[in-house]
Amino acid sequence: MRGLLTLKDLKEEKIIELIKYAEKLKRGFRISYPDKKIATLFFENSTRTQYSFQVALMNLGIKVVDFDTQLSSIAKGETLYDTVRTFEALGVDGVVIRHSKDEYFKELENIKIPIFNGGDGKANHPTQSLLDLMTIYEEFGKFKGLKCCIVGDISHSRVAHTNIEVMQRLGMEVYISGPEMFNDHCAPYLPLDEAIEKMDIIMLLRIQFERHQEKMNMTKEEYHEKYGMTYERMLKMKEKAIIMHPAPINRGVEIADSVAECEKSRIYKQMTNGVYIRMAVISDSLDGNL
Repeated sequence: MRGLLTLKDLKEEKIIELIKYAEKLKRGFRISYPDKKIATLFFENSTRTQYSFQVALMNLGIKVVDFDTQLSSIAKGETLYDTVRTFEALGVDGVVIRHSKDEYFKELENIKIPIFNGGDGKANHPTQSLLDLMTIYEEFGKFKGLKCCIVGDISHSRVAHTNIEVMQRLGMEVYISGPEMFNDHCAPYLPLDEAIEKMDIIMLLRIQFERHQEKMNMTKEEYHEKYGMTYERMLKMKEKAIIMHPAPINRGVEIADSVAECEKSRIYKQMTNGVYIRMAVISDSLDGNL
């Protein structure tokens, strides 16, 4: 089994190599795999990741097999392994999977075709982290010494957990901020208003209500006032500091509508970079390098 399951499997040199390959693709380099077919299996809702992967596949000339969970044999009790094993038997050349279970891929060790992790539970989101890193690298030309604060629903976020680990390996200083109920102490904590003035990158997260068993003890308006990127907070950021968000964004909750597309925001650039990072990851795997 090849592909990309977690960034913990990749050395720092390989991460930089993938980013530079994605930049090359973004500048217009083209490579095609017209005889390949890859299935996209999304067991959780997705817009950016699912369709970014599909656009990446189409850009590479790969045929997309779009799996519909509502029309599948999952309703009849088919397991994840048997679903993936079926696509392998049908002759696809790889699968993209998003699943609500942490490290679902441990159940798929007998699968021989590449698996590209589109997000697992609260644990890993490797291509999202790579596109975040690509966006940061384009902006600053380095990682070492940069300061990033991830703000919001840390405990439920696979984006936060993936980014914190890899950013620290790359020499970045990473902090977290937000409500105490979302703090799982995976990085040093900073009050938001202190972070706003010191950080090179403020990365906001949405509140993942679908993963909560408990209710948030404040209204959305109160959250925005205490922990959101308001216009006033944006004005206090360092001159070259940027705002990031894995999206979907909740305007007026974690980020003000007037800030979501402001000069400091790189949110839509992240989405664009997602296509090229996923092209790089898929191409590198099909060429036997990943």
